[in-house]
Amino acid sequence: MFNLDTVIKSDERAIFMLRGLYKSYGYSQYRMSRFEEYDLYVRNKDFLVSDEVITFTDKNSRLLALKPDVTLSIIKNSSFESGKAEKLYYNENVYRVAPGTHNFKEIMQAGLECIGDLSFYDISEVVLLAAKSLSLISENYVLDISHMGLISAILEDTGLSHQGRKQALQFLNQKNPHELLALCKNEGIEETKSNKLCALSILSGKGDEVLDSLYPMLTNYDEKKAFEEFKTLFEIIKEAGLCENVKIDFSVGNNMKYYSGVVLNGYVEGIPTSVLSGGQYDKLVSKMKGKGSAMGFAIYLDLLERLEEDTNSFDIDTVLLSDGSTDALTLSEIARKLQSEGGVLVTSSVPKNTKYRRLMEIKEGVVTTKSEND
Repeated sequence: MFNLDTVIKSDERAIFMLRGLYKSYGYSQYRMSRFEEYDLYVRNKDFLVSDEVITFTDKNSRLLALKPDVTLSIIKNSSFESGKAEKLYYNENVYRVAPGTHNFKEIMQAGLECIGDLSFYDISEVVLLAAKSLSLISENYVLDISHMGLISAILEDTGLSHQGRKQALQFLNQKNPHELLALCKNEGIEETKSNKLCALSILSGKGDEVLDSLYPMLTNYDEKKAFEEFKTLFEIIKEAGLCENVKIDFSVGNNMKYYSGVVLNGYVEGIPTSVLSGGQYDKLVSKMKGKGSAMGFAIYLDLLERLEEDTNSFDIDTVLLSDGSTDALTLSEIARKLQSEGGVLVTSSVPKNTKYRRLMEIKEGVVTTKSEND
C-alpha cells in the first residue's frame, strides 16, 4: 500500500494537520496577495521584525512591497464589532532578511489571529491552540509563556527611569539577575522591589511552582490583577492536560512596544530555535483601528525542513538499478511491489549525493539486493 508519509515533507504534513485543528475551533482561512502597499509597513515599522522590505512600483505608480508580515494585513482588513472576535488562520509566505545574514528569504508561515472584542476565553483558546499546534509537529515540544502585563506592573512599581526600564527588559531577556540588581542599586531602588524584579529572571519552569514562588512578592493592585489572569490561564492549561509541556519563562518576548499581555515562544526537539512565536498585541490594534484587542501566533514552517533532515536520513527507501535488459511491464510490476515497503527510484545509476536505505539491481527480470543501510 502506498504510504503518503514517504513522500510528504514535514512542513506539508504540518499544514494539513494545522488547518484541520484551526477549522475545528471555528477559525476561517485568510488569504492575501503577495503584495501590499508599502505605506502600511512604513506607518507600522516599529512592529515589524525588520524594517528592510522589498519594494517596487506598479503600473499605476503605487509603491508596493512583497509582504514581510501577515498580521498587519489582517488587522488592516478586519472589522470591529462590539462583543465579537474575528478568528482567522493562514498559510502564507513572507519575505524577510534571514537572521544573521543580509539576504532576503522567502519564509513559509502558518498561524492564526483572533482580533476584536476579545474575552479571556479567546486569549486562553489561542494559547491552547499554540500548544496543540506544537504537539501536532512533535510530541517533544515546549511552549514558553510570559506576561508583559505582569512584567510591566512590576517594572512600574520599582520606580526605574525610562532608560532603566529598557535596560531591565534587556537583562530579563538575557536572564541576568546580577545586572538587574546592579541597575536597581545604581538607581537607588529599594531592596524588596529590586529583589522582586530579579526574581523574574530566575523563576522559570512549571506554572504552579513559579506562580507560587512569585505571589508572596507582589504588593500592588496591578501586579495582582495580572497575576490572577496568568494563574487562571494555567488552570485552563492544566485542565486541558497540557501543563507538562507549557512552562513559564519571563525572558520571552520582552518587547513592550508590541506585546501587552501573554507572550508565547514554542520549541520542538531537533530544532535549536523557536518554531512558534506570538502573543497579545493590543497596542498595534489600538494604533491601527482605534479600539479592540488581538492575539495570535505564527509557526515558521521552513524550520521544519531541519526536522525532516534529522528524522529522515534517507532521500529514498530503495534505489533499483536497471541495465535495460528487463522489459517495461516487468519492471513496472516489480517497482510497484517494492513501493508497498516505501519509496522507490528506478534508475540506471545512483544520482550523486542520494541517500538510500537499500540498493537493489534488476537484470533480465531477476532482482538482487546489493546493499542495505539501517
